[in-house]
Parts: sequence; C-alpha cells; structure tokens
Amino acid sequence: MKKVLWVCNIMLPVIAQELGFPYSNREGWLTGIFNALTAKKENREIELGICFPIAAFSEYPSLQKGKPLMVQGVPCYAFAEDLAHPEVYDAGMEEDFKTIFADFQPDMIHVFGTEFPHALAAVRVFENPDKTLIGIQGLCYEIAKVYMAGLPKKVCQSVTFRDIIRKDSLKQQQEKFIQRGEREKEVLRLAGHVTGRTGFDRKGVSTVNEKARYHSMNETMRSSFYSGAWNRESCEKHSIFLGQGDYPLKGFHFLLKALPLICKEFPDTKVYVAGNSIINEKGLKAKIKLSAYGKYLLSLIRKYDLKDKIIVLGKLTEQEMKEQFLRSSVFVCPSILENSPNTIGEAMLLGVPVAAAKVGGIPDMITHEEDGLLFEGGNADELAKAVLRLFEDKKDESGCPLTQKLSQNARKRAAKVHDGAQNYCRLMEIYEDICRKE
Repeated sequence: MKKVLWVCNIMLPVIAQELGFPYSNREGWLTGIFNALTAKKENREIELGICFPIAAFSEYPSLQKGKPLMVQGVPCYAFAEDLAHPEVYDAGMEEDFKTIFADFQPDMIHVFGTEFPHALAAVRVFENPDKTLIGIQGLCYEIAKVYMAGLPKKVCQSVTFRDIIRKDSLKQQQEKFIQRGEREKEVLRLAGHVTGRTGFDRKGVSTVNEKARYHSMNETMRSSFYSGAWNRESCEKHSIFLGQGDYPLKGFHFLLKALPLICKEFPDTKVYVAGNSIINEKGLKAKIKLSAYGKYLLSLIRKYDLKDKIIVLGKLTEQEMKEQFLRSSVFVCPSILENSPNTIGEAMLLGVPVAAAKVGGIPDMITHEEDGLLFEGGNADELAKAVLRLFEDKKDESGCPLTQKLSQNARKRAAKVHDGAQNYCRLMEIYEDICRKE
C-alpha cells in the first residue's frame, strides 16, 4: 500500500467538524475525493494522509505539531501559516514539514494549489520531484500581468484610508500577486508531475517547467450541484448572478459598464453579487473601509444610476449559492482571466445559462452557442450583447428557445466533465502511475 500525503490550502470540512470549528465549503471537491477514498478503504492501494494550514496552534488546543489527528481513520496534520498574508514566505514551515514527513513517511505528496507559502515549503523539504504532484488551480504569475483589468490609470494609482492602513492598495495587491507568482514558478520547477484541466494551464506549466509531466484531470464539484435543474419559467426574469466581485480580476466593473445597454432594453434588470461587499457606504465606518476599487465601482454605479439594480448578497453557503443560481436568469463570468472557475462548472451542472469572457481556460469549458455564450474579455459592449441575447431568448428553427438549448447542452456536458466517479478513478490512475515508478 502506497502512502499519499495531501498538502491542502484549507482545513477540510470533515476535519473542522471533528474539531468543532466553522469551516469553508469552497473546495467541496476535495471532500468528495476524501469521502470516496475512505469509503473504498478496504479495496484501495492508497493510504491517505492530510496536512492543512491553521493560523496558530494556540487557537486549536487539540492539535499538536507533528502529531496527527485521526479523522475517519486518516491521519491529519496541522501546520502554522500566516493565512492573512499568502505572499509572505516563512522558512520555519520547512521544519514543520520535516516533522510531518518523518511521521507519515509519504511515498508521494499531492499539493493542491501552487502559490501558497506552504506549497513551496513542502516541495523543498520533500526533495523528490518524481514523487511530487501539483494540482493547478489558477496561475498567479499570469494573473499578476493583467491584475488591473483595464482600470483607468488614475484608479490604479489611487489609495484610500483603508488601503493605507491595510497596506493593500491596488498596486500593492498586484505586487502581492507578483510575489506569489514567483514562488509559484519555483514550486512548478520542483515538481515532476502536474494535474490540470485546460490548454491554458498546460501551456503555463510548460513555459515554467517543460520537463514536468502533465496529467489531464477534471474537477468534481460540490455535491449539492449534481441535483436540481434550472427552469426558464420559474427563475427571476432578467436577473444576473455574479459569483464574486471584490477585486478587479473578477471584472465587476465590466458588468457595470454593460448594464446601461442591458437596462435600456430590459429596465427591470437586477444584478445579484455573491461574496464580500466592497461597495457598502452606509455610515462613516463603512465609508472609511472603502477600497480604491470599491470607490471606483461606486462611481460607476452613480454614473449609470444603477443603485437600485445591484444587490450584494454577502458570503453564501453551498445551499444558498445553489438556490441563487436556480433563481437567476443568467450567470455571468466577466473575469479578465480565469483557468476553470468552479462557478461556471456549477452553473452548467444546474443548467443555468452562462455568458462568460473568452479568456484563459474558459473556452475549454464552454463551446460558444452550444452550451453557453462567450464574449471578448474586457469588452463591456460584447458582454451586454451576450446578456441581451439570453434575455431576448429567441427560438431557433425548431422552436427551441436559446436558453433552453444552452441549458440542456450545458447539463449534459458538465455531467460528463465533472463526473465524480470518473474523476476519482482518474486520480487513482495518476497516483498509481507515480507511485509505481521507482
């Protein structure tokens, strides 16, 4: 039996539940693989171990350095990391990983995410590229190049009181991505194996480490998105859902610029945005907390008289996210760069009509006019045209409305791409391939 150690970038829900702490569902696909591995324990040839970051051991009295917490028979190790500053590398983590590796003695490690300090610490300590597998999520060094996402120069250079206090201006945010990107490149250079999903991430990896072996593997989405289906008759008409909008990369400003054209044809249009609100200006405290990007978004909202059109929902649970998808007419992804956003995968599983920027790996997820609509990244006019087509919902020669056609095709495609059983089998093939090579 070969021993595989996961190096995760979050505390998995199953571990948090064991400890009695709140948890994040943002990477539910990891939970899916964990459940599959533990459910098939008697038949598998893989012994799993997990290590995960915490802010400080003092916050978790039941966790000890280098000693595992057993969760459903799986040893789970914590390591301390400055979670608020992922651009900062602490060499002290290398000692933590030496202790963890000495205790678990992995045959291979699987690192999820490339840009975190712990990823570099783990691969440096392990010192075995042939047994190191890196799971690509995004590519920070590519994101850094386009981070400002077409913002006016004046906005890029502006700094608010909040930005000064937090040392988090737009330029500083971009610099942090540059730093994370450089560390990410080192991680990739030290890895012999990489899993990815798109032509974009394959090319990105090859430019950094042409010797790394690339393994194609799709992602499994969060479990609740495999049931339920969008219905064009029961959704809120002319409603747009945006999965996130709190930093420039996500392109919220492009959607705001597109809205006047959309609202001219459909005055009842509403936009629902999940995630943190950076446009709250109710009260002095809220105004003090505004970032430069938040102030720019507010200026666009005032310029185009959109105040009554925008509803920021805050952080949503998995179930709340699913419900909002199903209530919406359209899901829009206006990001200036993405690899393979889970929000698009989740929308497609449910059959929500998708309009997305033709950037990064998104064209590998969507075939234009077959299972979604693509528009030129950063082009507000093209974004507006795509949404208008979905709102107009014209029928084709057979009498099928556009949204119905896209919805049905998207569900079929996503069901194959995000098939949990197939993706689990594929991962086991990759593990066996790496472990068997001496």
